[in-house]
Amino acid sequence: MSQDSVPTSHVFEIDLTLEEARRRAEVVAALGPDWDPPAALRAEEEAHRLLYSGLDERQQETFDMLVEAGVLPPEEGSGRAAA
Repeated sequence: MSQDSVPTSHVFEIDLTLEEARRRAEVVAALGPDWDPPAALRAEEEAHRLLYSGLDERQQETFDMLVEAGVLPPEEGSGRAAA
């Protein structure tokens, strides 16, 4: 096989900075003027507390194992699931 029949490589670069800025602007516009980021974060934290509250002993052990493995974030303050 001769070198003439081997395709040459070409550098292809694309700058997605402008596209990313446009995408983020569209997301914020779609959220609307009533979107409250701190309230959304508080609601997410409350949902997390409720999800992991009232665990039985086996569930608590599983929760602790997942936290120790870095799969789940620790509960703020105690490192245990909410009671």
